[in-house]
Amino acid sequence: MIGLVVVSHSRQLAAGVAELAGQMAPSVAIVPSGGDGQGGLGTDYVAVGEAITQADSGSGVVVLFDLGSAKMVADMAAEEAEGSVVVVDAPLVEGAVAAAVRAQGGAGLAEVAAAAVGAGSVSAASVVDGEVVRADVELTNPVGLHARPAALVARALAPLDASVVVRFGAESADAKSVLALMGLGAPGGARVEVVASGADAAEAVRRVQELAVRGFDE
Repeated sequence: MIGLVVVSHSRQLAAGVAELAGQMAPSVAIVPSGGDGQGGLGTDYVAVGEAITQADSGSGVVVLFDLGSAKMVADMAAEEAEGSVVVVDAPLVEGAVAAAVRAQGGAGLAEVAAAAVGAGSVSAASVVDGEVVRADVELTNPVGLHARPAALVARALAPLDASVVVRFGAESADAKSVLALMGLGAPGGARVEVVASGADAAEAVRRVQELAVRGFDE
């Protein structure tokens, strides 16, 4: 499984982003590396290298950073790493969450890196064409499609051969994107439409329905 490293000038910021992304993808190694190693703001080349080693299970590591000089340190550490490491220029929080969920779904290094980069430009999903499976689903949890339920949906659908759209009012979202689902703003008790096409369309809709029946495990 792909690992992640979060590099920040602030130890607290790196730890917070790693904790948040970890809530969405509990099986993914997400290692923070923040601060100058002496309790101040900055970055530590040695610490970043150690974080990469810790995050790498053998499949590769995606490194995210906050500011320009952190990229320089991350690039240097990546060059010295023994495994496959990709440093991505992506929004730190959104990129970490998107990459973590994609990694949790078993995606490869390039796909996880692309998910991080693409998190900066979330757009409405296209209408699903062709033969489709549809279902109206009630959001039975108290707060609707916030971060954790959205992550559960995205993780459940990630391995399936299906294009899945969730519609709420006039808005639609790619159901495999945590950020897009959160952007719908669908509250608890709302009804959404799930529309899927592809070989696994029926299974995709069934999985979303099952999560809703369980209250998204909340």
